Amino acid sequence: MKPEAKYYLTQLGGKEVSFETGRIARLAGGSVIMRQGDTMMFAAATMGNIREGTDFFPLTVDYEERMYAGGKIPGSFFRREGRPSTDATLVARITDRPLRPLFPDGMRNEVQVVLMSLSADDENPLDMLAINAASAALMISDIPFDGPVGAVRVGFVDGELVVNPTLEQMAISTLDLRVAGTKDAITMVEAGANEVTEVLMAEALQLAHQAIQPIIETQLQMAAEIGKSKRDVKVIVKDSGLTVQAKEAVGSRLEALLDQEYSKENLYGGIDEIKNAYLLEAAGEEPTAEALAAYTAAFDDAEKAIIRDRILNQGKRPDNRKVYEVREISSEIDISPCAHGSGLFTRGETQVLTLATLGTPKEAQELDNLNGMESKRYMHHYNFPPYSTGETKRIGGQSRREIGHGALAERALVPVLPDEVTFPYTLRLVSEVMASNGSSSMASVCGSTLALMDAGVPITNPVSGVAMGLIKEGDKYAILTDILGTEDHLGDMDFKVAGTRNGITALQMDIKIAGITPQIMAEALDRAKSARLYILDQMLQTIAEPRPSLKSHVPRIESIKVPIDKIGAIIGPGGKNIRALQEETNTKIDISDDGTVFIASTSGVGFEEARDRILALTETAEIGKIYTGKAVRIADFGAFIEILPGVDGMVHISQLASDRVEKVEDVVNLGDELTVMVIDISPEGKIRLSRKALLEGWTAEEAREHDNPRKSGGGDRRSGGGDRRGGDRRSGGSDRRGGDRRSSGGDRGGDRRPPRRD
Repeated sequence: MKPEAKYYLTQLGGKEVSFETGRIARLAGGSVIMRQGDTMMFAAATMGNIREGTDFFPLTVDYEERMYAGGKIPGSFFRREGRPSTDATLVARITDRPLRPLFPDGMRNEVQVVLMSLSADDENPLDMLAINAASAALMISDIPFDGPVGAVRVGFVDGELVVNPTLEQMAISTLDLRVAGTKDAITMVEAGANEVTEVLMAEALQLAHQAIQPIIETQLQMAAEIGKSKRDVKVIVKDSGLTVQAKEAVGSRLEALLDQEYSKENLYGGIDEIKNAYLLEAAGEEPTAEALAAYTAAFDDAEKAIIRDRILNQGKRPDNRKVYEVREISSEIDISPCAHGSGLFTRGETQVLTLATLGTPKEAQELDNLNGMESKRYMHHYNFPPYSTGETKRIGGQSRREIGHGALAERALVPVLPDEVTFPYTLRLVSEVMASNGSSSMASVCGSTLALMDAGVPITNPVSGVAMGLIKEGDKYAILTDILGTEDHLGDMDFKVAGTRNGITALQMDIKIAGITPQIMAEALDRAKSARLYILDQMLQTIAEPRPSLKSHVPRIESIKVPIDKIGAIIGPGGKNIRALQEETNTKIDISDDGTVFIASTSGVGFEEARDRILALTETAEIGKIYTGKAVRIADFGAFIEILPGVDGMVHISQLASDRVEKVEDVVNLGDELTVMVIDISPEGKIRLSRKALLEGWTAEEAREHDNPRKSGGGDRRSGGGDRRGGDRRSGGSDRRGGDRRSSGGDRGGDRRPPRRD
């Protein structure tokens, strides 16, 4: 029996989208396919049991980027999808973030959301469909979920905000804003922008929240009509009485600790001492695991309540700053003498060292994904080692967090990079977090700006970044500038903003509550602008603008243009020519399909030699130009001279010398060098050469007028009607052209009539 499918149509930015459910993956807790145009995203949500010993909510969101969706075969050795790409990881992260705060507090059941691309057209992006599909699958499932969530992208094209733009529109948009939210509030923001203003960003956020309302209404309709009954799950309910007791027991000690001079080590160490003493007093020396967990949770809640209350009602932050104050800043450049550029940025106890490397176009990253990009020339990698927080952990591959922070810093700096035409370099920046106490991602933005300017990269504007926080209880809230790790952990929002003096280049918001209003976001944006500009002023005291030139050990890349049909001559059979060129000139050479040749060298001499040899390999013969070449073939009627690599022309016997030549070998032998002028090039590309023109001081046109050989056999017409080499009729005093005047002191070139064309 064919499964019955249910379809729901709705609008997103004035375009029709649909949800389908009931046809496939019927054993999942909930599954849907969301479609826009020919782009389709599948989502399945399933809940398991409680994992023993779990003290957190184990939600997993995975995005499986299937290349068949775009009609592609994966490019790996195994020709199948393997480790998720960076783009796939970012889609999973951007989906997880708005969903996670909407599950019941204290829930410990495993929940897995699996997303999979089924079809990808050239018009509609997949990422926003992923969030909407995941939310819809949860809404109709048996999983407790306080949604729905709607998501949309907003661009800025030709001076207008565009909701749900196409890929073609996004290619020219100066804003890429992705927003997710509930009916009443915004829950997630991710943006890259070309220096847009705070006013425009706030307007775009408001527009996005309005645009997701139809999606939200449709999901509510789906849940009401076809949604499964929600399963009863065990929720860990905290004992509020224990929290009150803990607050009374440790309140004064925590207050005294918070009033002391701040350092992360002192605060965290002091809290651990107070916590251990409390657990010993309250739970005894040999508590049960259940009792220890309950008292630990009570202390943690008491600590959170005390710190939040001090901020919200007294304006006292853990390090005693005002809510709008930025921590002390210092910066340095040129830390690594061999790196192409380096910048060390320190803000409070957060410290990031960023190092820049400049490479050739060939070193750009090749991409194998469904977003339409084939490569990218700017890469930003972010590393967060355990020593940066004073911990010991296993060091492995990049975590999702590291990938996400690297992508955020990358977006922040892309708008200010010089274009590839004027600055044909591939750039890789690596941010090493040396110490972390809040907002290391924004410190990596600042360190990257310093490293780029230290390298001499002509960025259009320096970029700085800051992380904003939020403490909110009911209608009362406090926005915090430049948050500490403690404020991030205990607060309700981590709102990162990066940009130049002219505007915002990147934005990211993570929240732990159900959402915040556009009004709060607008206020946070305005506060962040003041902080960004203050941080930027501090950075520019170290280096005010990019170095006027690249450092001496940075490879200079210059380009020349060659005819497309000459690319093969540069590469040579099996790459022989280009390998030899690079080895012998100590350069790196990249060739674009349009004939642009990039030559990278740390030595001007190496560049010049490589350039000259490439030009020689690709030069095209020109009429009137003089060449010295080797004789590569000798014939009765003339010699073939290689005037350029792989290019030869014929100098007829009549053009070898001023006097009559009886035999070609009297003037030139195989392998001899001969200096000649190009006097003619036929439509078929055959090149006519003359040595006589140089001896007589003729132009190419004059040489052609004196050139009289028979085309059919290459014979010498000087003899009139004799054999093709020419029987000499000068003994009769004249040939058919009027006699060889060289013997009587007349015109050495004979008459100047144009040669016959028989």
